[in-house]
Amino acid sequence: MANYAIIGIAIFLGTLFVGGAIITSKLLAFKTPHSRRKVEAYECSEEPIGDARIQFKVGYYIFALLFLIFDIESLFLFPCVTIFKKVTAGSITETSPAVLFVELGIFLFILLSGLVYAWKKGVLIWE
Repeated sequence: MANYAIIGIAIFLGTLFVGGAIITSKLLAFKTPHSRRKVEAYECSEEPIGDARIQFKVGYYIFALLFLIFDIESLFLFPCVTIFKKVTAGSITETSPAVLFVELGIFLFILLSGLVYAWKKGVLIWE
């Protein structure tokens, strides 16, 4: 029961701290009247030219998402290879190297099939 009291006190103090910070910032914040200048984008003291909403080609976003996906997948590959090396060296005996090799093969197959799919769709062509 004492553990729950500690958790309750921590939640209360956290709420008090965050609520106090928000209320203090609202009370001490500098207030200016609403004007057109207030809602403009700040561009290093330069007058903004044009609209801030520029349409980009969707291919850029898809290219960026593919980069993130393959970047994260390659990061997952390093721990898998480290575990595979430990299993083949005999440090870890819970799993067999054959099962781990098949799992790594499936992982790489999914990764490469995604790359081939993106390549055939023409996503990797930068225009």
